[in-house]
Amino acid sequence: MTGSLLLSYYGDDFTGSTDVMEALASNGVETVLFLDIPDEALLQRFSHVRALGLAGTSRSETPEWMQEKLTPALAWLKARGAAICHYKVCSTFDSSPEVGNIGTAVEIGKALFHQPYVPLIVGAPQLKRYTAFGHLFAAYQGEVYRIDRHPVMSRHPVTPMHEADLRRHLSGQTLLSTGLVDLATLGLTDADARIDRLAADADGMLLFDVDSFSSQAQAGRALWRLTPPQGWFVAGSSGVEYALLSAWKEQGLVPGTASFPNPGKAERIAVVSGSVSPTTERQIRTAIAEGFEAIAVDPLSLLGEEGERAMEAAIAAGLEVLGRGLSPILYTALGPSADRGGEIDRIAGSRHRLGNMLGAVLHRLVAEARLTRAVIAGGDTSSHALRQLDVQALTTLLPLPQTPGSPLCTAHGANAATNGLQIALKGGQVGADGYFAQIRDGLAAA
Repeated sequence: MTGSLLLSYYGDDFTGSTDVMEALASNGVETVLFLDIPDEALLQRFSHVRALGLAGTSRSETPEWMQEKLTPALAWLKARGAAICHYKVCSTFDSSPEVGNIGTAVEIGKALFHQPYVPLIVGAPQLKRYTAFGHLFAAYQGEVYRIDRHPVMSRHPVTPMHEADLRRHLSGQTLLSTGLVDLATLGLTDADARIDRLAADADGMLLFDVDSFSSQAQAGRALWRLTPPQGWFVAGSSGVEYALLSAWKEQGLVPGTASFPNPGKAERIAVVSGSVSPTTERQIRTAIAEGFEAIAVDPLSLLGEEGERAMEAAIAAGLEVLGRGLSPILYTALGPSADRGGEIDRIAGSRHRLGNMLGAVLHRLVAEARLTRAVIAGGDTSSHALRQLDVQALTTLLPLPQTPGSPLCTAHGANAATNGLQIALKGGQVGADGYFAQIRDGLAAA
């Protein structure tokens, strides 16, 4: 292996990036997440870590954007010399040829690392995501669905999943072929030899099934065993980290545990949400019952000619709630029935701009009310909103083991108002119904 890093990664959105950081940090692997390629001074501040990441936005970008922006990011990660360089995608794998094209990202990484094939792990039982014979399944409200029949992801407003067979799904995004190490192969007594033969013949991608903690451990051992001395590029969800952690623990490379002091309750926090997910809808409604005050923000007003005035009105409403000692949730939709995506998409660049404006609102609330804790809800929203807070890096403050994927983080940067800010980035589908109060109260379990 080259260098002292076990792993480097690029997250295709910000919530997914903190998901990886949480998985690693919870198992004793010190990790830092940078929002951009850091300068040498910032990099040296975190020279002690064993894993580092770059938080990106490729999940909501075009293949042309990836060629221009993702290529140098992956090249920088390659130069870090980690044993594994991971392109992290959402565990629901939602993507399309035009937006968040996973095939394009794999092609870029494969060429940069000069590999005959790219390993791929998507299943993550910790997140209730499972792959069986190449098909993806995900839980929702206590029931597991094939991803193309999932009540939410089959209707995603930007990249709905209409195909559960990941190899077929990828075939619409790349000419690379995708081999499969299926559950039957992983369960054989001569699994290593069978996997070696599949790897020797692979010339595009090689997907490892993961439907349980047992198959996850088997996939992790295989992935680590096959890692070449110079390191290599892999793709997939945070299931990559969870699988590798199993192998690393077996070999005594990582502690496997870590302790995190309770950060305590914050009297007031601010939440901005651009999510249309029914999960976030339930969380907002639950938060209202738990002492939060909800503020509806019309997304079309923000994006219109009077956008600055609408933004100032949202800030004033949030500050008024904070002035009464309460925690505001400013949201642009309350569930799928309130989704105005069709109207929003008629405005060029609107989704990115909406995220930026929500971030600007949150920055003002944090600075003017001197808040110490905040939340951004929505995967794409988080990717664009966080950049408005002048944050340069994140580290894990409090993992949420019962609902992994949305930890409370500490922000690092040069801006006095947000340096040290405790912030959580929550994907639309992530978290229990009481998530916002859980973050407000600093609880690891809820």
